[in-house]
Amino acid sequence: MAAPTASASALIEKGRYLAQAGDCVACHTKKGGAPLAGGRALDTPFGPLISPNITPDKDTGIGNWSDDDFYRLMHEGIGKQGEYIYPVMPFPWYTIVTRDDALAIKAYLFSIPPVHSPRPENTLSFPFSIRSSLLAWRQAFFKPTDFQGDPQQSEQVNRGSYLVNGLAHCGECHNARPIAGTSRWREPLAGGTIQNWYAPNISSDMRSGIGAWSNGDLVSFLKTGTAPGKGVAVGPMAETVHSLSHLTDGDLAAIAAYLKTTPPVAETAQQSDPAQPFERGSRTYLDHCASCHGVDGEGLAGVVPALKDNGAVLAAGPQNVISVVLGGLQANGTLAPMPAIGSAMSDGDVADVTNYVRQAWSQKAPATATNAMAFDLRAQVDGLLNAAPRTGCPPVANAELVKALGTATYRTQLSAVTDAGMYQQTGQLVAQLRKSNRAVPDADLINGLTAAYCPIVRADPELDQNAKALKIGRFANYVYMAVAGGPEAKMHAKK
Repeated sequence: MAAPTASASALIEKGRYLAQAGDCVACHTKKGGAPLAGGRALDTPFGPLISPNITPDKDTGIGNWSDDDFYRLMHEGIGKQGEYIYPVMPFPWYTIVTRDDALAIKAYLFSIPPVHSPRPENTLSFPFSIRSSLLAWRQAFFKPTDFQGDPQQSEQVNRGSYLVNGLAHCGECHNARPIAGTSRWREPLAGGTIQNWYAPNISSDMRSGIGAWSNGDLVSFLKTGTAPGKGVAVGPMAETVHSLSHLTDGDLAAIAAYLKTTPPVAETAQQSDPAQPFERGSRTYLDHCASCHGVDGEGLAGVVPALKDNGAVLAAGPQNVISVVLGGLQANGTLAPMPAIGSAMSDGDVADVTNYVRQAWSQKAPATATNAMAFDLRAQVDGLLNAAPRTGCPPVANAELVKALGTATYRTQLSAVTDAGMYQQTGQLVAQLRKSNRAVPDADLINGLTAAYCPIVRADPELDQNAKALKIGRFANYVYMAVAGGPEAKMHAKK
């Protein structure tokens, strides 16, 4: 293999530097694995997402990607086959990276040794297992854009803005982060949570941000992970410093200069929301509901019911909507089960989102849901998807399944289901049941298996009621995915 020319070497070195600024190795390297060969499980609210191999291997990496393919991924969040990319990959930030910089990164990646490392299958819960469901997220949260510098600021500050809001994607952790991928638009740099760690306020606020830090303090912290008298990098930030430490002093100074110019955001701003109830309900809907029901409440034909023009939503009273949010719904016909999403929401969020769906999209139902109403109904809702807290799990309804699921074999298998193996184990259970119970309707199979699993979850002394509801919902969705043919089958059926 011929040695690269001087210009090619310079491009590769530029790409290596930019890849370090983006901390690519942190997500694309599993513990003990080859650098950038993928395989790391990244935690999301919807299950672990396995990072891909980005070495130039032609079979399992990006060796067959063109320049246009790579730039489209960085700028638009769309993969080589036209698939939507999960926003765990921070393309909402990378979108401002110039084409020249993106292709320099590609040149670097193509210069490293190829590693044959197939990507394990993701086991995200429904509907996030279906990439087409990301369309709703994109409509709500993403638009490709180019970097726009501030003509009123210095070249140094604009360089810092390009790095902070692009490759370094600082706000991915330091913005408020209610749901994966939405952090770009939430209280910029005012602090957020990530992987059970708190990423502090790094806006220019004097009290709770970095307003009282000197530029030298910030450069020292980014370069070494410490700033005497100010702070020490811990958790994910310590890992980030490992990459940032390779940046030039000039770029670190630019980042510091930009951070000092950002609008101050007091940390208390995250504790109170002055927005009107409709605005709060809209946020809650986008965070918890839009990925299934669509940004415009249109649902997914045959899988998720529409909320727009839905008679149950538009009824005179809001009780039915509140009860469904709090208790979920079992599978019905071809419709997927709906987890009890309200179990993890506050009474205020439940009331606000109920009022929102009853008035959004030009609907005219009265906004009469209240916190007190949600509180009262929370104590009364008692169904399969919220682990039936009052009366216990409902029995398996289908007579054929009662006999099958009552055997010691299935009881043992259900008891052995683990969080890590749930995706594969539910698939195996469905395959076994289908062999001898071919006539059982899909919805009965989904609900029956979930009902048989419910007592096992309820008996777990380490889970509170909210955790039990979330686990039941996850199990039901994995069963649905297996019954419906798995995420890939559903995706192609949608197309």
